[in-house]
Amino acid sequence: QYGEAQPGLDQYAIQKFGLSLEVVPRTLAENSGLDATNIVAQMYAAHKAGSTSVGIDIVEGTTKDCGVLDLLVTKKEALKLATDAAVTVLRVDQIIMAKQAGGPKAPAQPAPYGD
Repeated sequence: QYGEAQPGLDQYAIQKFGLSLEVVPRTLAENSGLDATNIVAQMYAAHKAGSTSVGIDIVEGTTKDCGVLDLLVTKKEALKLATDAAVTVLRVDQIIMAKQAGGPKAPAQPAPYGD
């Protein structure tokens, strides 16, 4: 919802960043032997209905209000570091793409023997 309210390319970047965070519950569901698509859809529906603390109950194989199970500071720092790493890679890629193509010049060839 936040991304949809932003103008221009910011909207696209925010939506894609949010979508990239979907990998966490999807991977947890897959590694637990659950149907990841169904679980993520259930989480989306619960969050849309206002239950923002719904998570995956891997024991029962469904979604429910699981409560907070680890520190916010850890998640926040991990996301910050991952974002910084991605931005750094994009900056390096942008610098590489901006440079002229081509490598070192080949040395001049000596004149042939008959000249």
